[in-house]
Amino acid sequence: MERASDALKDTISLFLVNVTPCLAYRNPDIEVAVIKATSHDNSHIDYQSAQRIFAWIRVSGHYVHPVMSALTTRMERTHNWTVALKGLMLLHGITSCKVSTVQKIGKLPFDLSNFKDRNPNLYHYEAFIRAYYRYLDIKTSFMQRHSREEKKGSIRDGIKQKTKQVSMMQDLVWLQDLQDLLDMLLEIKPQSEKMMNVLVLEAMDCIMIEIFDIYSRICKGIAEVLMRAYSIGKPKAQMAFSILQKSAVQAENLSQYIDFCKEFGVDKASECPKIAHINEHDIRALEQVLNRK
Repeated sequence: MERASDALKDTISLFLVNVTPCLAYRNPDIEVAVIKATSHDNSHIDYQSAQRIFAWIRVSGHYVHPVMSALTTRMERTHNWTVALKGLMLLHGITSCKVSTVQKIGKLPFDLSNFKDRNPNLYHYEAFIRAYYRYLDIKTSFMQRHSREEKKGSIRDGIKQKTKQVSMMQDLVWLQDLQDLLDMLLEIKPQSEKMMNVLVLEAMDCIMIEIFDIYSRICKGIAEVLMRAYSIGKPKAQMAFSILQKSAVQAENLSQYIDFCKEFGVDKASECPKIAHINEHDIRALEQVLNRK
């Protein structure tokens, strides 16, 4: 009965798109695709509709606004974990589109930080969705800020010494932001075996891919910073040391997270490359440099 009611809601939403006057700010094709990609069916994911949305955005950044508008309307109205999770997965895919307009989304226009399903017994799903939303909200804000910093950097070109100094500080701040993002990703995990279903497993695959990407960027960034760390001032060296210490802890936490995901049945966790751990020698060497400054 509940499934039939949910299917009816999607049908009504699609009907309303077709009968609502087509104003300048609306795109019915996009609205239909968003509704289909975030349907109430918890046993099926409409990959085709999601891929259509991603393709539109890659063709032109002008599609980002109508997509976000349609998604926001959908998310603001729902009290269904299936719709909310599909919406977050769709948003996650949007943030992975290599389009400058996506980099400028900034703080999300909808709020699922206190999401509640209409069924009070689904608190595990609520916690999962809240954690996933918090990550994506911080990620889009980080992307916007990083995009602005890159633009400022291009303006500073030609002032070589200043650019070099500013670049080092930017790299350190960027690494700290990435580490914060990784911490938030590691908080997204199913808290009950009853959550082992196609939607949650798909979402966790998306999370694992994101984790691999961010952790590899952290490792690459640390390697680049270490090559310059011994010739920088003490404040920057202290920042680099803190980043190294945190990275060592995160490597352990990440290993435990991956083990959990493998046991839960997340496919991408089994494809995880070997976790690179920070060399204790590098930490001690940088600590000695700090003590001499």
